[in-house]
Amino acid sequence: MEKQWVEIYTVPGQLNAAIIVDLLKSYGIEATAIQESAGITYGLILGSLGEAKIYVPIEFEDAAKDLLQRMESGEFTLPDDLSQFPDIPEN
Repeated sequence: MEKQWVEIYTVPGQLNAAIIVDLLKSYGIEATAIQESAGITYGLILGSLGEAKIYVPIEFEDAAKDLLQRMESGEFTLPDDLSQFPDIPEN
């Protein structure tokens, strides 16, 4: 039986899409991104041709949306004091 995919998120550009797809995959959620081919060809990141849409199988929809909501709320941002992360170089 073929998987049913559902769009869950839209971001500007393929780089942002790759980051979101990798985040979802790191939590065990299968994901893919699709962008209009003209946007990819010309490197657009603005407007409708620059939008990349994130899709997950329908059975992962709720978990993926929850994870993205947590991301948007700032749960995954690094703290201002990076001293607790000795492997991250300071600028």
